[in-house]
Amino acid sequence: MSAPGRTRSTAADTSPTSATAVVVVDGAGLVRGWSEGAAALLGRPAPWALGRPLSDVFRPVEGAAADDPEHRAGTLDLAAGPGTRDGWEGRRSVRRPDGRRLDLELRVLPVEDSGDRPMQLVLAADTARTWWSTAGRSLLDGITRTAPVGMAMFDTELRVVWVNDAMENLSGIARACFLGHRLGDVLPDLDVEESEAEIRRVLETGRPSTGREYFGHVLSDPDQVTYSTSCFRLESDEGQPLGACYIILDTTENHRARQRLTLLNEARKRLGGTLDVLRTAQELADAAVPGLADHVTVDLLDSVLCGEEPPAGPAALIASATLRCAGHRALREEPATPTPPGAPCDYAPASPGARALVDGTPTLAAELDTDDGHWAAGSPARGAYLRDLGTHSLMVVPVRARGTVLGVATLGRWQPKGPFGPDDLVLAEELTGHAAVCIDNARRYTHEHAAALTLQRSLLPRDLPGQNAVDAAYRYLPADAEAGVGGDWFDVIPLSGARVALVVGDVVGHGIHAAATMGRLRAAVQTLAGIDLAPDEVLAHLDDMVGRIADEGDESSGVTGATCLYAVYDPVGRDCTLARAGHPAPALVTPTGTPRLVDLPSGPPLGLGGLPFESARIRIPEGSVLALYTDGLIQSHSLDAGQGLETLLDALAAPRAPVEELCDAVVARLSANRPGDDAALLLARTHALGDRHVATWDISKDPAAVAPARAGAVRQLAAWGLEDLGFTTELVVSELVTNAIRYASEPIRLRMIRDRTLICEVSDGSSTAPHLRHARTTDEGGRGLFLIARFAQRWGARYAGDGKTIWSEQPLEPAGAEALAFGDLDAFPDLDSFGDLTGSEGTGPEGPGPQGTGPSDRRANPGEPGTT
Repeated sequence: MSAPGRTRSTAADTSPTSATAVVVVDGAGLVRGWSEGAAALLGRPAPWALGRPLSDVFRPVEGAAADDPEHRAGTLDLAAGPGTRDGWEGRRSVRRPDGRRLDLELRVLPVEDSGDRPMQLVLAADTARTWWSTAGRSLLDGITRTAPVGMAMFDTELRVVWVNDAMENLSGIARACFLGHRLGDVLPDLDVEESEAEIRRVLETGRPSTGREYFGHVLSDPDQVTYSTSCFRLESDEGQPLGACYIILDTTENHRARQRLTLLNEARKRLGGTLDVLRTAQELADAAVPGLADHVTVDLLDSVLCGEEPPAGPAALIASATLRCAGHRALREEPATPTPPGAPCDYAPASPGARALVDGTPTLAAELDTDDGHWAAGSPARGAYLRDLGTHSLMVVPVRARGTVLGVATLGRWQPKGPFGPDDLVLAEELTGHAAVCIDNARRYTHEHAAALTLQRSLLPRDLPGQNAVDAAYRYLPADAEAGVGGDWFDVIPLSGARVALVVGDVVGHGIHAAATMGRLRAAVQTLAGIDLAPDEVLAHLDDMVGRIADEGDESSGVTGATCLYAVYDPVGRDCTLARAGHPAPALVTPTGTPRLVDLPSGPPLGLGGLPFESARIRIPEGSVLALYTDGLIQSHSLDAGQGLETLLDALAAPRAPVEELCDAVVARLSANRPGDDAALLLARTHALGDRHVATWDISKDPAAVAPARAGAVRQLAAWGLEDLGFTTELVVSELVTNAIRYASEPIRLRMIRDRTLICEVSDGSSTAPHLRHARTTDEGGRGLFLIARFAQRWGARYAGDGKTIWSEQPLEPAGAEALAFGDLDAFPDLDSFGDLTGSEGTGPEGPGPQGTGPSDRRANPGEPGTT
């Protein structure tokens, strides 16, 4: 009895008891038992059903027998049906008394009573009221009709016995063509042998296979498709193979997506490996063929190829844009492209290429009409190329980086593998965008490299200065584009007394900072050489300078130090004074000897500070070759410094060859193994100035010695054929000797050298410095150095440990000697005679000058002819 106020739960109607009919049937097929569930399900009460034939209780739906092979076989009488001894199960559609149709799941079980009478138990359930039956039916219907995977069932002879709708749709072949045939008879283009071998393995072993992928063509899709297959065995209750179920999944889009991702990843690894614009553009074309397109052309703005900024704005692009083909790749060489790499090209304003260039808009022509003129606007040759190639699909994509269009990439397909799609355009844009960043990086590097190279070239000597001390030749080998501009330099600097300074240096690092530092050091060396400092003193000043540069700079400059070799060769004394700061030792080749390295103290690199430098003086025979170089010449990844030095010495083993030929020989032997570093080589063949070019006099500290000094100078000029220089030379000699006698200490020595200029030198034992000043009209002296500075080409002073030398140089061909003799002297009313030409520059009101500390730069030759 139900509770008051409550209705009967509907769950009772759907309970397993109410949804299941239990019927007991005797051997004659009459109903002997009838449950409440049977009454509820079939709509007949127990009194009506008991004693009636089972066929009256389960009345079939009209027309069902025509479609049901078991009904046609007369097995509606379940008790008399086949297999009743062991039981039976199946599905029946019956009609209730109210006319409603019931779809039943039936199960017949044999039972025996105590009287040994055969009985049967019939269980019936409405499939609409059982969730497992509904789900199973939906699953079967889905597999058969709506599943997105193709399924086929094979018997043990590999003949198709059933296929679902998806298999029919995937293959494009009717179901009837499959049934009773083997797979190879129906789909010969697929990988049939491997597929049937897979099914056999499953039938033999019972182990399912999954995830095998293969490619092929089917009638429903002319493009190549990708399939993933699985297979499992169908077995009887005893475990015997009945056949196999073969499942096919179309994974073409997944495969293509993986291909696109793989292509993009591989392209990113390949692109940007170098900082060369043309090479990067070609890498873009190579990366897109054949994975994405059959032919690719990359056109870049001329300004980009030159390392300059592209024109700003659409108007500037249209007015001044000039493009060149920077990269091209095609699967076949014929027909030849109308714009080979390096050739200029242009796009008409109406063409897709111009649109991509101006506003950065890509264009996709999935089905290309080559007769449509706007694709080849402005270039009939381009249209003919597309037609001859058979291009059926095209993409035009801007090469754009950081908001700036650098060029245009054109991608086409001519093979019958389907047109470009939106996914292909996205991939092309991603690929081109990454390449554009690499191209822009290369462009920026090209610009910076060109600026650094221009700066470096402007800071290196273009021509060696004229001098007679040595025959010099040089070779400068710039670093490659990847390493960047280096900081190697060299110099030949004429010094006083016919001497010459030979310099080679190397700034650590590359780039514009290294080039700028090199220029500063070279300028500093020239300044220090101009004041005639000894080599070790020059390096000491450079060491301080490099330390200051390092303190002023930052880590981004990459400049951490420098090395330098400084040598001074004296053709009169035939000796050379050298000092080095962390630099390779020079090589020396005498006219009769073998090449060798000069034994020279090795100082620390410039910039360390606080460590002394040492000089060494060596005698060098006339005609010897001195080789100065940087480490970039002798070191490489395949050649260590020791092997490089051996190769260098071998190449120098021809001392009598012209220095230009020697330079070529050295470069030919060593440049092939040179790494990405610049290198400098400076060769100098020494000359000597002998007795015919030098005259020396020892002067006593007596004013009376001035006149004999002048007379000796005049005689020497006559011997050299330089009588026209007599007046100015007497003036210079008189002033220099007079100053030394009055204000300096002994020994006093006069030396004249005939070189490219006439050199007059007076050495004394004092270290006081001369000062140039303008004397008043009432002063009795103070005009000597002013006259020398006025009439000489150059003049100066150098210092040694035992005194100083004041020198002057005059051109061998005087200009306006008569005007000098009679006009300029009117400005000096106190000049009555050469003997009265005195000066107070040595110890005037300014006081003594700085003291020299280096070794003597000149040695007198008292034994030479002309010495008094």
